[in-house]
Amino acid sequence: MATLPDPVWPVLVLAVISAGDALLCVKPVAFIAQCFRDVNFPERWWWVTPWIKAAATAGLIAGLWVPYLGLVTSVCLVVYFALALTFHVRARDFGRNFFVNATGMFLLCVFVLWFSFLR
Repeated sequence: MATLPDPVWPVLVLAVISAGDALLCVKPVAFIAQCFRDVNFPERWWWVTPWIKAAATAGLIAGLWVPYLGLVTSVCLVVYFALALTFHVRARDFGRNFFVNATGMFLLCVFVLWFSFLR
């Protein structure tokens, strides 16, 4: 297990995607707002998501230099998207948001964790 990512590029790709995701959640764009509604995520908690995603971005980037931070952030992202998948399953929401967005991000996070830290 690596304390710093090797290679770095998957972590950077995930950081860019997380930053974009955070920006899309500041005032949730239509498809994200609909996704939140579809899984019955309370609107009073929507404000938390851009902060979580921005923190993930910061953790991934700082983790390029701070030992274990990128690893811990990657694990947290895997858990976050596993929970997102659980929300979709619980709500019986098996549309595009489940198969493309949540599953895609979960698999990407698992790949980054494995490829940059665990192999």
